[in-house]
Amino acid sequence: MKHMRETIGALCTAVAVTGTPMAANAQIYAGETAGVGDPVHTMFVAFANQAASADVNIQVNAGQTLTRSMLSGARGDIDFFSSVPSLVGLMANGQRMYETVDDAAEVAGNLRAILGFQAGAYHPVTLAGSGIENWEDIAGKTVFTGPPAGSASATSEALIRNLTGYEPGEDYEAVRLSWGEGYAALSDGQIDMMVRPAEVGSANIERFGLSGEFRILSIPDEALADEDMTALFGRPGRGMMQFDGGVYQGQLTEGTITALGFFQFIGTHAGADEEAVYKATKAFWEGLDEVHATALFLQSVTPETAFTAINVPLHPGALRYYEEAGYDIPDALRP
Repeated sequence: MKHMRETIGALCTAVAVTGTPMAANAQIYAGETAGVGDPVHTMFVAFANQAASADVNIQVNAGQTLTRSMLSGARGDIDFFSSVPSLVGLMANGQRMYETVDDAAEVAGNLRAILGFQAGAYHPVTLAGSGIENWEDIAGKTVFTGPPAGSASATSEALIRNLTGYEPGEDYEAVRLSWGEGYAALSDGQIDMMVRPAEVGSANIERFGLSGEFRILSIPDEALADEDMTALFGRPGRGMMQFDGGVYQGQLTEGTITALGFFQFIGTHAGADEEAVYKATKAFWEGLDEVHATALFLQSVTPETAFTAINVPLHPGALRYYEEAGYDIPDALRP
């Protein structure tokens, strides 16, 4: 397979991820995902670890911008990658970050899915003393909305716009940094608020409560029926999510927090080896107990959620497993 990696560096990376030594002539498939600490990364590594148990060895290149990973995957330059449902339509139509990519619309048709999952919720986080206790308090403040090249920043800014009518650069200062820089900027008081997609119970969010108090802004009940908010919840890979604010130590919003949930899927491309995808898919679901032990939020991954938020066809290898296992497969996901 043209994407097989047989270098010493690739072999070392794969061993580090899976913890399982491999033969020198083992095929190694290229994979990309988000940075360490991101729920998307956690899920992808869990998938790669289970795939390795079936001798499908994935070299995990972490810390990638998923807009680029999906493009590389659609082109067939990598074999497995974390996928964002909301980017599928943008790629297919050559919009926004894909506007200047000549082959984006052409290669979008090569995207294929393996399995979907609920990744977490957008956490609008502000430290105690910031002066922000509700959404209207954002006026005149500095808000980290996400990385420059990703889709999260546009989603965060749309969320603020729907709830307040505020525009970035006019009513508040929107700051776009890497995720790591965003965390540091909030900790150091360089910004007033951070909107961060994260799994519920995230250790990265919890750390703000270990040294002080912080607040996660909840979406007000009266906003849920708003047409624009309903549209935001209805976008591919989005939905309403609720969780107990007490899950975080030092978090000041009491009771149930209503948030914008986000969903993703593990993807591949139409030309990926069918047997490798079949074996990786089968190993993941048959090793689900190990997946659940990896992280608390992964316990929500079940056979019933296998097709959550998937908006491209299943890869034939994945489809073969689901048919053999008796899954109820939506017609829209059949290639």
